[in-house]
Amino acid sequence: MVADAHSPDVQGSSDNIPINPDKPSFDSDEVPAKDAQAGLQQVEAITAVWSKRSLVLAYVLIFVILFVNSLQEQIASQLTPYVYSDFALHSLVPVTGILSSIIGALIKLPVAKILDVWGRSYGFGFMVLCCVLGLIMMAACNDVETYCAAQVFYWVGNNGILYVLNVFVADTSSLKNRALMFAYTTSPYIVTAWLGGPVATSYLGGAGWCWAFGTFALVVPVVCAPLLILFQYNYNKAKKAGLVPDRGRGRTLPQSLKYYAIEFDVIGILLLAAGLALFLLPFSLHTYQPLGWRSALVISMIVFGALLIILFAVHEKFWAQKTFIPFSLLTDRTVLGACVLAGTLFVSYYCWDSYFTSYLQVVHDLSITQASYVGNIYTVGSSLWALVVGLLVRWSGRFKWLALYFGLPLQILGVGLMIFFRQPGWSVGYLVMCQIFIAFSGGTLVICEQMAVMAASSHGEIAVVLAIESMFTSIGSAIGSTVSAAIWTSTFPVSLAAHLPAAEQKNLHSIYEELTVQLSYPVGSPTRKAIDMAYGDGQRWMLTAGTAVLVVGLVATAAWRDYPVKDFKQVKGTVI
Repeated sequence: MVADAHSPDVQGSSDNIPINPDKPSFDSDEVPAKDAQAGLQQVEAITAVWSKRSLVLAYVLIFVILFVNSLQEQIASQLTPYVYSDFALHSLVPVTGILSSIIGALIKLPVAKILDVWGRSYGFGFMVLCCVLGLIMMAACNDVETYCAAQVFYWVGNNGILYVLNVFVADTSSLKNRALMFAYTTSPYIVTAWLGGPVATSYLGGAGWCWAFGTFALVVPVVCAPLLILFQYNYNKAKKAGLVPDRGRGRTLPQSLKYYAIEFDVIGILLLAAGLALFLLPFSLHTYQPLGWRSALVISMIVFGALLIILFAVHEKFWAQKTFIPFSLLTDRTVLGACVLAGTLFVSYYCWDSYFTSYLQVVHDLSITQASYVGNIYTVGSSLWALVVGLLVRWSGRFKWLALYFGLPLQILGVGLMIFFRQPGWSVGYLVMCQIFIAFSGGTLVICEQMAVMAASSHGEIAVVLAIESMFTSIGSAIGSTVSAAIWTSTFPVSLAAHLPAAEQKNLHSIYEELTVQLSYPVGSPTRKAIDMAYGDGQRWMLTAGTAVLVVGLVATAAWRDYPVKDFKQVKGTVI
């Protein structure tokens, strides 16, 4: 599977070009493009000089990093309720959770430019630093303010590490193998999905949650350092070979500031990041305003956010000297279609997933552990199936057929069937079946949408288009969560009031607000049956919305070009 640029089957000129006297010579096909940004030139220089052994070692190190990162995520998700319980009286905690998740998603936009302008190593090192700083702050925090600040640093670093590694995989894999390599990056979840609970329980019963974060503050830099060292070693090797052009000499400080402001498209990034932040925050924060959606603050944030996003598009089209993303890609039917699909999938998922664990505990009387096992079906199933999808893309040389004729129909089937089966009286086995359908379809669609944006782009645009695709998932999750909350608040209490016995009507508010109160009523009692019926009514409408929105994804996917990835040569040097 490893393709070497020295092989005769690689397209390109066979003329040897001496880069420096008394230095190795390279085929013209291996030489970094002269007009490319510095970060892209660096990674192309590295892949030109490193050996197959270094390439394999890099992927082994990536797997180790992703394994530790995914285990850390699973443990953190289990510990979060216990951390929050220590700060239960502080309303700042959920607000900061919203802010940190949005900032963690938006950080990929400027990081994409760091990767292209300064290089992959700088971006990766910066993200590791942010993650470790967040973990140290969480381990040492004694108050809610420190913990909230730590969450922001942690999610910026955590999301950034995953993003940079995905870009690196794209840099070092041919397009026909890239689907399989992207599936490889999600494979650690197959194991870590089951380890998070036991490890978190062990920490809670022993050293405490602070030491859980403290342990990973030590482990993360240790497992990330070897990959950085490998990058730097091969970068120095490429520099000695004369493959890395010398930039930046002779510029004064003002000239350097101007140069990087243009290269980073600072105005464009600020417009887009500020616009998205203003647009997304009200979807989560409107519940903290007395007037909700009618609040002047909420309305003004949405309006100004939308205006800034429009202004970003105008800036990229007419004013930017170096565009954040080529305007032609913003309107390309494959890139736009893949991004719309990504957003649609997250709208659908968050429409029905928000109250899924509560539903399983109340209606099916599952324990927290049993409910987590059902929830993990998607994580494990999609990660396993993604490997199969990667092999199918490599075998067929195309990806659109998998998304359009398999992934989306199966997704619609799985979510649609839950409208019927996620009701009181049905066995949990039917829900497991639906979750398997959704897992297989999700594993297919996530890989295919990423392949679509990359196939429609050049190598120099990959970091940016992956960031844009991620941005659409953030928008989708915000919209989906809002739709879910709106349906829940308008159906569950009304249905609960209609089904509750007269003697329990006085407890309507506490039953509605607290899961522990719902679980306190015996299974089979009139009140528990009334709660089950209310859950069923709310779930039915959330799943209906989640199924209906998938039609948008079907149209968006049909618009893709059917790229033959076997015939594409997108990256240079020794790659997989």
